Amino acid sequence: MTKEEILEIGKKVIQIEGEAVLNLQTSIDEAFFQTVEKIYNSRGRVVLTGMGKSGLIARKIVATLNSTGTAAIFLHPTDALHGDLGMVRKEDVVILISKSGATEELVNLLPMLKRLEVTLIGMVGNINSKIAKGVDIILNVGVKEEACPFDLAPTASTTATLAMGDALSVSLLERKGFTAQDFALLHPGGSLGKRLSLKISEIMISGDDIPIVHQNASLKDTILEITSKRLGTTSVINDDGVLIGVITDGDLRRLLEKTLEIKDLTAKDIMSKKPKTISSDLLASFALQTMESYKITSLIVTDSNKKPIGIVHLHDLLNLGLQVR
Repeated sequence: MTKEEILEIGKKVIQIEGEAVLNLQTSIDEAFFQTVEKIYNSRGRVVLTGMGKSGLIARKIVATLNSTGTAAIFLHPTDALHGDLGMVRKEDVVILISKSGATEELVNLLPMLKRLEVTLIGMVGNINSKIAKGVDIILNVGVKEEACPFDLAPTASTTATLAMGDALSVSLLERKGFTAQDFALLHPGGSLGKRLSLKISEIMISGDDIPIVHQNASLKDTILEITSKRLGTTSVINDDGVLIGVITDGDLRRLLEKTLEIKDLTAKDIMSKKPKTISSDLLASFALQTMESYKITSLIVTDSNKKPIGIVHLHDLLNLGLQVR
């Protein structure tokens, strides 16, 4: 088989699966709305079940629902018939996933679920199947063809089912008014959790470690302050302690390039008068985005009176694992 033939096969698979997902738009209908409302108004959890590849997709949907604020669990159909059915409560909503709609284990499970009087939703590829006829709501995830040339391995059908699960999860997220802050509470670890929850007040340099000089400080004292605090910058304040400027290593280098008459200069003479500042109650990720936008390496943290209370440095943010989106 040639390179061109292999590439063509890959492109064909992507085309088939892409079309399968796009065709799902016709299934975003009244049944979809009812499903979202049933889950939203339920006092229980969403229980997903499926065999084989459908079971794997069910597990992924469970993970997405849980991470977006909708409690969900996976129930293996065979285990359910041997005791695990006790996991299901009357107030739960159960979603059965099956391409054929005739999966034996799910068909056998249906009468047991009906006895529990739970809401039953079928996410099936055949709306005339046994499972479709036994549930309360049908979500049609049927596809015209699989990407597998023998129509054996679930490919386009599993992709379509996964997309339907994502559509449900995001719709529920919006329906509940789920926020980035809510998401952060469920994702405390890793760079994602830090980006969504870590505030500037929690990571800023503060107290005696903040580089600060008075506007009348000599150039020598200014250089000593920058050097001793090791941040390559210092804030400049007036008599009231209000921030009026900033001096960086770069400002000093540019000054020396212009003149050697520096003996009588003060901090006020060489500072940049419009320093970039940030509030301590904002997310640390916002500080990183601001630095990236202005091509700077530090931000001065000020209070409501414009007095410096801290400083955030780019290296500290990167060391925490934060990244610009």
